[in-house]
Amino acid sequence: MDEVDRHLLALLQQDATMPYAALGQAVGLSAGATHDRVRKLRERGVIRRTTVEVDPAALGRGVLAFVMVDSSRWVGDSGDRFAAIPEIQEAHVIAGSASVLVKVRTATTEQLQDVLRRLYAIDGVSGTQATVVLETFFERPVAP
Repeated sequence: MDEVDRHLLALLQQDATMPYAALGQAVGLSAGATHDRVRKLRERGVIRRTTVEVDPAALGRGVLAFVMVDSSRWVGDSGDRFAAIPEIQEAHVIAGSASVLVKVRTATTEQLQDVLRRLYAIDGVSGTQATVVLETFFERPVAP
């Protein structure tokens, strides 16, 4: 991956709807050459998917919490059980005092409590520690 690819990725992260002509102009390539570069980035798995960033509060998901999940045994093979809880946006097997870290978005703290109950239903889960976010200063994509 060279600097042109990195610049393209940065531009696409800002606005994935930019036309190839505009992208090409920004990096000094033709629209066709730019299209080819982006296609190759997709084929290599550098660009996983194109998506839209939505304001969670506008969809009634204004409560954000990070939950440390403790376990009495290995739960690293339980990804499908965590994924079955739709309020969980991310789940990561971690090293440290907990086994899994999940990012949860709900409309209310009562719904967050329900998510915690469902986490306890996963075999091996022995405890949780939830931290509710009061304000997000920023979130940023991975820098190319």
